[in-house]
Amino acid sequence: MDSELQKFLNYLKIERHYSPHTLNNYQRDLKFLTNFFRGKEISRAAARSYLISLEKKYSRRSVARKLSSARSFFRFLLREKVIKSNPFENLVTPKIPKRLPNFLYPEEVNALLEAPDPQSPLGLRDRALLELLYSTGVRVEELISINLNDLDLEEGEIKILGKGNKERIVLFGSQARKALGVYLRQARPNLLEGKKSRFLFIGQRGPSLSKRQVERIIRTYAKKAGIPKKVTPHTLRHSFATHLLSGGADLRMVQELLGHVSLSTTQVYTHITKERLKQVYNLAHPRAK
Repeated sequence: MDSELQKFLNYLKIERHYSPHTLNNYQRDLKFLTNFFRGKEISRAAARSYLISLEKKYSRRSVARKLSSARSFFRFLLREKVIKSNPFENLVTPKIPKRLPNFLYPEEVNALLEAPDPQSPLGLRDRALLELLYSTGVRVEELISINLNDLDLEEGEIKILGKGNKERIVLFGSQARKALGVYLRQARPNLLEGKKSRFLFIGQRGPSLSKRQVERIIRTYAKKAGIPKKVTPHTLRHSFATHLLSGGADLRMVQELLGHVSLSTTQVYTHITKERLKQVYNLAHPRAK
């Protein structure tokens, strides 16, 4: 089964254009699966036994992901005529409790954006980076992959290469444009020190920033801004979507800006805005309590 697994991973990489992160998750999940099935007959009973073994060891969310990986793998084997039926098809997946995305309130976002030092090149870079993350809602992997050629500062647009190598255009506002302009004129040449880089955001010692560096930057400024909750790049993405919907933006427009394939993925943010409306109502309305 190991050779079939490698073929499947190659298929995901070459034909489906999955990211290295997603491929690693599939490989980890399916390595556990192939070890479990080694020496066993591929059957519905074996699939149920696999599910039971997962439930003893992992959380519901992890079990659901591993089952999804298994289902996809065996669907591939069925298509390639390696097996005659998919033992994981219609196998009941454990229900996962809905978890609302963590987001910042506008006043917390403002405190975070004001935290970088405007007198230093790194501070100017970080201010532009934070402004862009919040203004566009891009994923951190998309942010660190932005080339200078992808940016249209005048129009307030960036060409983004998202999941599955799908291109989309994201927009950014006047505050992000201003911060980016200052960074490009004053800080970026300083940080480059005569070297060249095609990337928009550069590191102190390298031609680009890593995902981990961006996470550390945000964590540092969140602490400096006095925000007690955990803040990650994805928190700013969640905040972007939540604030747009709270302001009356159309759900499908937000879906397009976020690069979501399915509208149901975007709909989770409507729950957040409803919760926020309830909070405001309960605090403000004299007959609410």
